[in-house]
Amino acid sequence: MSVNQFEVFSESLLTIVKGKALYSGNSSDSFQEITEAASNTLKVKRASIWMYSQDRASIESMDLYESTSNTHSKGEKLSKTDFPAYFAALAEDRFINADKAHQDPRTIEFSKDYLSPLGIESLLDAPIRFGGKTIGVICLEHIGEARQWTSEEITYVSSLADLVSHAVEAQKRSIAEAALSASETRYRDLVENIPDILYKTDLDGRITFISPSVYSVAGYTVDEAIGMELGKQVYAEPRERERFLNSILNNGAVKNFEAKLLRKDGSYWWGSSSAHLIKSDDGNILSIEGIIRDISVQKIAQDELNYQAVHDSLTGLINRHEFEKRVSYLLSKIQNSDNCHAMLFMDLDQFKVVNDTCGHVAGDELLNKLGQLLLSTISKRDTIARLGGDEFGILIQDCTLEQAHLVADEILKTVMSYQFLWAGKVFRIGVSIGLVAITKASDDFTELFRQADAACYLAKDMGRNRIHAYHSDDNELAVRHREMNWVGRINQALDEDRFCLYAQAIVPLDGGAEKHYELLIRMVDEQGEIILPGVFLPAAERYNLIEKLDAWVVSHACKLLAEHPLFFAQVDFVSINLSGPSLTNQAFLESILDVFSERKISPSMVCFEVTETIAISNLDAAIRFIKTLKKSGFRFALDDFGSGISSFGYLKNLPVDYLKIDGMFVKGIVEDPIDYAMVKSINEIGHVMGMQTIAEFVENNQIKELLTTIGVNYGQGYGLGKPKPLKELLIGAISNAG
Repeated sequence: MSVNQFEVFSESLLTIVKGKALYSGNSSDSFQEITEAASNTLKVKRASIWMYSQDRASIESMDLYESTSNTHSKGEKLSKTDFPAYFAALAEDRFINADKAHQDPRTIEFSKDYLSPLGIESLLDAPIRFGGKTIGVICLEHIGEARQWTSEEITYVSSLADLVSHAVEAQKRSIAEAALSASETRYRDLVENIPDILYKTDLDGRITFISPSVYSVAGYTVDEAIGMELGKQVYAEPRERERFLNSILNNGAVKNFEAKLLRKDGSYWWGSSSAHLIKSDDGNILSIEGIIRDISVQKIAQDELNYQAVHDSLTGLINRHEFEKRVSYLLSKIQNSDNCHAMLFMDLDQFKVVNDTCGHVAGDELLNKLGQLLLSTISKRDTIARLGGDEFGILIQDCTLEQAHLVADEILKTVMSYQFLWAGKVFRIGVSIGLVAITKASDDFTELFRQADAACYLAKDMGRNRIHAYHSDDNELAVRHREMNWVGRINQALDEDRFCLYAQAIVPLDGGAEKHYELLIRMVDEQGEIILPGVFLPAAERYNLIEKLDAWVVSHACKLLAEHPLFFAQVDFVSINLSGPSLTNQAFLESILDVFSERKISPSMVCFEVTETIAISNLDAAIRFIKTLKKSGFRFALDDFGSGISSFGYLKNLPVDYLKIDGMFVKGIVEDPIDYAMVKSINEIGHVMGMQTIAEFVENNQIKELLTTIGVNYGQGYGLGKPKPLKELLIGAISNAG
């Protein structure tokens, strides 16, 4: 090689190395500079750079320079399938110096479709290596006479191939640096903007790094927080820091460690920390790294939920569930000791007067004030709870029955001397108290509560505003216990389906042909005898079984009506009684809609009866219940109207279809002009409001005639028809149809 040629090659390579393109990270610019240098220096018409595909089954042109037109192009592909000999030669990672490309076995495959059309006679390909393997090839294509490539030219092209690998490396480095920069930017944005606090401390708990979010959470700037000691300056309870440290040292990490922490202004906040140990290569602990999340809002909400779970929402006193837990706990602790405790069950007297005359807001205020009054009466170690409605319970610890009686006396005096002022009116109320001792002979809470309830009931029976202590040999309580035995009998009868339905006619007083029936529940005892509802319903109402009976009546009435369409076609509607608890139970309302839909019974054929007293005592719930079911087509009747106070005032708020006049007025209308006037007034008011009227207790023709004269629409009573088993009417309907 001449000195001049060596200088030309060297100058060409040096120009590329000194240029901006090679190490710019932009391989496209670098490739163009290299192909132009190769073409101009070696005086070839075409110079190109090709790169392997990932599976090495093809190569693609990254840049092709044509000196004739001084243009660059790329994108052409060559496949191993089409040119196997050429790819086999490339796989050897050696130069392909084809002086006569049309005859060379390595390149002859290109002759017809590639070399000849372009006039190419000679090829020189040099492998491009990167990372220990060939990644592509730089190709020089000579047009004209066959050209024999010199060793100097091959060395020069080899140097160009090395520069291509430098360009590839520069691009990969540029991409990595850009990714790292983007990652660092994202991390910095995360650290600066994340609401959680990222931190690092040494083993002594001294903060060595902390994210800026510490300011919005705890009030410290980063500079102020660096160097602070967690145990002394951050944890509200230093022992919590010790517990955290023991946990992370034993386990290598902690997750969701909750602790109360201090803000700069001295206020508290709750943090949940997840952290892990940072260790050196030899296993020595260097630091602790973690994240703290502010969970103060969740903690407050959880505390509120925990409070609500054990407290009555109206009075703030312990609720029944928590009261039962505390009594049960004492029972479990007393079994192996001679300690004594006592439980009081209190039921307010005359509370309904306040509710009925002043409304539920006044009643709620009275309960709240009485709750606080009772709380101030007992010692701090004792427990008072609102058990529901106007009932309260008190658990008195470590006292005899006699000592508990003294406490009960004090409570009785306190309540009786209390005056409740509302809307310019002064009310006095009383309280009946049942007292029961808690000893190792006591059974479970249910039995204790039953005993206290029975004693309270007797206190009411004996004149109210008094205390009655439970004793196992108390004759009066024995009577009460017998009544309470009905609870078991009712449940057993429900389990064994030993209830049946009777029906009593509701007769048009104008002589019309309409047929209405009120469905009435009866119990069948173990011997098959019928038990009237007056015997078992009071126990069902008092011991929260009445909803089960309501559900039984609705379900069985629907079943019988669905199975006897002939009877269904012969009546205008049947009436079903509902109790107060059912009236306020959303689930019961939905169950009514479900069972009627399932049985395909038209709601218009059923009229639900609710008593005036129940409707008034649950006025808002009653209105919602009635309106919801009336939208589906059900009818409603207000039963025993006239028995409560302020009846007319409430009537206009209740969207009922029928008004059932209380039988205590109806049965006396023949002899008592006041009863007559009451019935007449109720009938007129009902008609003005668009309701039809039904008179109860129609015992004879005289009453019937007077009711007809007054204009009452319907009558019901023994004088018009006694209750009959519903199954008899169903059978009769079949006979009539026949």
